[in-house]
Amino acid sequence: MAQPLTQSHPQPTKTKSSILLRYIAIIILALIILVGIAVLIIWLVLKPKHLQYSVENASIHDFNLTDANHLYANFDFTIRANNPNSKVSFYYDSVEVSVRYEDQTLATNAVQPFFQPHKNVTRMHVRLTSQTVALYDSVPKDLKLEKSSGDIELDVLIRARIRFKVGMWKSKHRILKIFCSPVLVNFSKAKSFERAYCDVEM
Repeated sequence: MAQPLTQSHPQPTKTKSSILLRYIAIIILALIILVGIAVLIIWLVLKPKHLQYSVENASIHDFNLTDANHLYANFDFTIRANNPNSKVSFYYDSVEVSVRYEDQTLATNAVQPFFQPHKNVTRMHVRLTSQTVALYDSVPKDLKLEKSSGDIELDVLIRARIRFKVGMWKSKHRILKIFCSPVLVNFSKAKSFERAYCDVEM
């Protein structure tokens, strides 16, 4: 009796394209691992620390709130920027400072660009001027009440475009946001100012 014929199925073979794709995937994975290790080593060497900001002094001059609810005033702030890092410096390519009251912006001004070395404290003296600023909702009433009480709680906001500098390497631009609240400002020069610390987001 004749034996039934059996068909042999060829084993699947790896094509050149699949082998190439596997090599590319291995190379990409290896690069990701190497970059991760490099970043970790740099972080351990530099031990980066957060920038520390505070408002050291603040005052109000020529405050005038008209019957039409328009504000005239000059706000002076001394802002302390501390870079505690021992190997990282910063370029401040643009800096904008605003003062707000109850979420309404009263005045804005720009600060000259500057470079901050490592282990450095820089003080920015900023004057913000309100000229015919229209106030809305309950802001005029609340401002009058605080004026009669002798002091006012303000918010100081800082927005800056910065770059890191480590050795000869400079990073791309990043946005630095600083929020200082509450900043209690006295209308009387006789009262001492209590430093206000800020939250830093980068």
